[in-house]
Amino acid sequence: MSSTVKREGHGIKLSFYDFGATPFFASQQDQRFSYCLYVPESYSETDTKTYNLVVIVHGTGRTASQYRDRFADFAEKNDCIILAPLFPVGIIQKDELSNYKRIKFHDIRYDEILLSMVDEVAAKYRLKDNRFMMYGFSGGGQFSQRFFMLHPERLTAVSIGAPGVVTLLNSDYDWWVGTRNIEALFGKKINLDAMREVKVQTLIGTEDNLTWEIAIPRDSAFWMDGADLMGENRLDRIEALAKSFETQGIRVRRDTVAGVAHEPFRVIEPAEAFFTDVVQGRY
Repeated sequence: MSSTVKREGHGIKLSFYDFGATPFFASQQDQRFSYCLYVPESYSETDTKTYNLVVIVHGTGRTASQYRDRFADFAEKNDCIILAPLFPVGIIQKDELSNYKRIKFHDIRYDEILLSMVDEVAAKYRLKDNRFMMYGFSGGGQFSQRFFMLHPERLTAVSIGAPGVVTLLNSDYDWWVGTRNIEALFGKKINLDAMREVKVQTLIGTEDNLTWEIAIPRDSAFWMDGADLMGENRLDRIEALAKSFETQGIRVRRDTVAGVAHEPFRVIEPAEAFFTDVVQGRY
């Protein structure tokens, strides 16, 4: 099909490249960032059918399109549109890898950039409502759990996969360790009632126990008071996160994958199963 073919969309003209696995689109809020989509073959510009939105947040390796492609079958089976943002390495600081993981980096608010991408998708396609599901593994798991704390009213479900560093619902410590100064940093308070309405999954491989990438020694620039509260490895830390949620009345579905280490594409199946249960009302 020629790229000049136009198809009527959600109030705007859609092209061939707005369906299936799309190219990357520059964020209209900040063109340093971009996103790609997967739009199911069933999507018709002449229909009234609505679709759930699933946001898949990449890890440090920035494999956004690979995640998008791996969730494509799930999207087809469950009438979901996949949005995979790309937050490049080296924004502001050369070679800086973790810019997006703690949401705020210099003057950049990555949560707001992500929400602007969601708004762009909502303007183009028929979505069920303004809430969506979110999955992230490793660095994406860090982003997802913190986005959940800041914007639970925008989520129906969140799957948090093997974050190397976690923020606990602990008001005795500042961000990123805890949430004491969250209102000063982000202009928002923790909304526990809204968090309790979100379906939550934690996800990790049983052999994900290496610490070389996630250790935070006291002489590190990243060290903060309380950084040792979360445990030594990802298994300790995701359990500390789950318990932190549960202490506040937030239900958590814990899923582990036997024999798997820190291998992002080997833990996707239970994330898809979780989202399928949510979409089909079985959770």
